[in-house]
Amino acid sequence: MLTKPAFKFLFWILTFSSLAQHGKGAKCGSANSPTIKQTQVGSGNSPKFMVQVQNNCPMCPVIDIHLKCSNFSQALVNPRLFKVVASNDCVINGGLPLAPSQSFSFNYSHPKYLLYPKTWFFQCE
Repeated sequence: MLTKPAFKFLFWILTFSSLAQHGKGAKCGSANSPTIKQTQVGSGNSPKFMVQVQNNCPMCPVIDIHLKCSNFSQALVNPRLFKVVASNDCVINGGLPLAPSQSFSFNYSHPKYLLYPKTWFFQCE
């Protein structure tokens, strides 16, 4: 039978252990989904836009970020930065990881395309 001090000690060990495991294994979810921000940085016959994709997960890299990109023309951007995979499906940075809270950006000159996150995967341990 455990004595009262031994019980308290065991209680605190178990509590601390569960808190440490919770923090260590925390995952990111839909609340941390990548966001897209477009800013017009030039004007004229063909306006220029800067697109910034932000990983909003503070703990995990995000990989294979695909965007809904309607009929985006591949000729506007280097495919290593933003590649048209199929109709309304584009991938940023070749699908490579975007570190926690990091952003990735590229520019294009054309009337504004509507770009939205489509699919992505968090790479949490």
